[in-house]
Amino acid sequence: MQLNRFERPEMLLNLKSGPFDVLIIGGGATGLGCALDAATRGYRTALVEAHDFAKATSSRSTKLVHGGVRYLENFDFGLVAEALEERAIMAANAPHIVHDLKFVVPRYQWWEGPFYGIGLKLYDALAGKRNLGRSHSLSREETVQAIRGVQEDGLLGGIEYHDAQFDDARMAVTLAKTAAAAGAAVVNYARVTELIRHEGHTEGAVVCDEESGELIRVSASVVINATGVFADQVRTMDGMDHAGIEVEPARGAHLVFDRSFLPGNEAIMVPHTDDGRVLFVIPWHDRALVGTTDVETKELVIEPRATEEEIDFILRNAARYLSCAPQRGDILSVFAGLRPLVRPKGSEHGSKKVSREHVVSVSSSGMVTILGGKWTTYRRMAQDTVDMAARVGGLDPHECRSRSVRMHGFVADSKLEAGLASSRALYGSDARHLASIESTLPDLARALHPRLQLTGSEVLFAATHEMARTLEDVLARRCRALFLDARAAIEVAPAVAALLGLELQWSPERTQREIDAFVRLAREYLPTGEA
Repeated sequence: MQLNRFERPEMLLNLKSGPFDVLIIGGGATGLGCALDAATRGYRTALVEAHDFAKATSSRSTKLVHGGVRYLENFDFGLVAEALEERAIMAANAPHIVHDLKFVVPRYQWWEGPFYGIGLKLYDALAGKRNLGRSHSLSREETVQAIRGVQEDGLLGGIEYHDAQFDDARMAVTLAKTAAAAGAAVVNYARVTELIRHEGHTEGAVVCDEESGELIRVSASVVINATGVFADQVRTMDGMDHAGIEVEPARGAHLVFDRSFLPGNEAIMVPHTDDGRVLFVIPWHDRALVGTTDVETKELVIEPRATEEEIDFILRNAARYLSCAPQRGDILSVFAGLRPLVRPKGSEHGSKKVSREHVVSVSSSGMVTILGGKWTTYRRMAQDTVDMAARVGGLDPHECRSRSVRMHGFVADSKLEAGLASSRALYGSDARHLASIESTLPDLARALHPRLQLTGSEVLFAATHEMARTLEDVLARRCRALFLDARAAIEVAPAVAALLGLELQWSPERTQREIDAFVRLAREYLPTGEA
């Protein structure tokens, strides 16, 4: 199930060739999961995304595929067990993207040993045969050796356990390519402007091609709303009654630092911060990623910003567990995302108490909406959603096959060292295409910036094989430059734009507009006052 090329013009032609069984609105984790699920069941499937794949929440996670250790405190055993099962499925189907990562919970109080030790043994038990590794206690010396850079003053020891790590945006592109290879029409920069209804039933949408301005009528037996935090906007467009639930967005911010702040290969899990959340310090793409916050917000924007308070919160809590306390000047990038949490309408619960489970609802017009959940459970969310969509749309029932679908680029013997997955390793079998480009054009094998792994071959591959349409698509999501080092991303932008411009046939004016737009965006990923 491989594609030679994954290009927007071809996908756009497929979109125009309807009608479809299933039309999915939203190209984040859940929507792409639905597209893959529906297409592999044999349903004629289309997906449209108003921006780029994983532009919003799905590229702004903490980069973990996990069961949710902290949910054990709320006795959400079912939620944890389901997520641990899905963690194992993701790792089996995409071993080039998802890999094991060891975590250590440092102990500074005597009671933390038995308290967290028992909780993590329960975590092991819930994972069962699919556990990535058994948790165990570490002495003080073992803890210092495992997480070099940990705060040693008052350290008694630690507890080690296992979870998984991935690159969220690259997983999204991989899902899109896998769904397309299964027959789905998958199109980015295609915005739904209105829903089509016939005799009270929603049976498609009018889609605007954002590049040409062309309006396309896409007919389908059933429409799935998988737009995450923006789901209520599409439900309003539907105009029909829905279940008594609503999206409760919560913002989560992250800071990225040089790897010297966490030089080892193991992550730190801080079980309790100032506000009772879990904080992670994680090795990721040769950086140290620290997060996250949990702040209620009513502001639904495609580019959420971390507040000064959130930045200070992360710095303050990280300093308690790192021997070298990071300062504002050490921040390489700041990014934030909005969690699409779900709550009953009128509920007064804060975001920390809102359920992390997903909910599938159906309007009286027959539009199916999927709300809530997280990256780890995207596949199960898609399964439940497509099950419902098939019933609502009157489709012939077909069994879900996504548990065993190998993702595009699958490499069976991909054993990546925890925390050190290079951008090239994440391509899996597609790495041979990059090597082919570099054998023909050796200059494209060199890194474009001394602080980034990005090569010219990866830029061309993003345009020809990964449907990258803008400079931001490449520097934010096909590679992760913007998230890893915003200053370096700004510096490399002209070189990347020049390569993209040649491949996508941009005019000099378009190339400059791309650079200017990206620089404005990237400055927002720097701490206030440093842009």
